Amino acid sequence: MNSTEILIKIRKIVRAINLESKKIQKEYGVSIPQVLCLNYLQESGNYQATQSEIKKFLNLNASTTSGIINRLENKGLIARLPRSGDKRKVNIALTSQGDKVLNRMPFLLHDQLSRKLQHLHPEKIKNIEESLDKLIEILEINHIEASPLLATEEDLNEQHPEKTNHTSSQW
Repeated sequence: MNSTEILIKIRKIVRAINLESKKIQKEYGVSIPQVLCLNYLQESGNYQATQSEIKKFLNLNASTTSGIINRLENKGLIARLPRSGDKRKVNIALTSQGDKVLNRMPFLLHDQLSRKLQHLHPEKIKNIEESLDKLIEILEINHIEASPLLATEEDLNEQHPEKTNHTSSQW
């Protein structure tokens, strides 16, 4: 396999993530990071979490997480509930409308990948990890932070537009 074939395979993965992101946004009116936030709440006890817990799960900064939560609240998919005992603190709760949106949505690529990787032999997973590490090393992109979940840069920039890098391209 030559370098062009490798690049084509990487571009295929990036394109699949971008297409999924656009499809979810168009059909359900939410971005991938918003979906991940809703999923987190759906799987949390009492369908609630703090903004700090959501931030940690999404591996995003506080202002980006706040933007995601604000947009979801404006759409009626989540609600801010005052905590009993301390009215200054709030829990973020999934609404029934948010639950309905999630239940209509197909499994995302990162869900499919996680399930399928679980069925691979540990040695095969190790080989994949080493190959990806080598690509990261070759591309000299170790310094770039990444979410543990599949989301496009466009998804993340949409949540925090002032941080958009207009000079970069997606390949």
